[in-house]
Amino acid sequence: MDANDRRRRRRHSEAFKAEAVAACQVAGASVAGVALERQINANLLRRWLKEAVSKRAVATSTRVSSPEKPPAFLPVAITASKPALEPQRPIRVQVRKRSLRVTVEWPTAASGSCAAWLRELLG
Repeated sequence: MDANDRRRRRRHSEAFKAEAVAACQVAGASVAGVALERQINANLLRRWLKEAVSKRAVATSTRVSSPEKPPAFLPVAITASKPALEPQRPIRVQVRKRSLRVTVEWPTAASGSCAAWLRELLG
């Protein structure tokens, strides 16, 4: 194997990691889907999620443990979203076998029938 043929380990910025973790925390998002979109391994993204949770836990424990000043209450305005007006991204399934590559997009609203189709396909 030539030195030029070797794969190099990719390095991701903290901003890229934070954006990917935030994308996973959107309602209905899957870790695998977010990872595919960003061309990274889902296990790597799961590790980033664990690290983000542990960082938040450490930050919370240090704030709570300081007896001098209790945490301040911050009111947050929450706006209701209108799901009917927001376009939903479809479920995307990619199947590869030898030189054959098939991509199927399924409406998110019909996720149950997509799961049944996948069970039939893989079963």
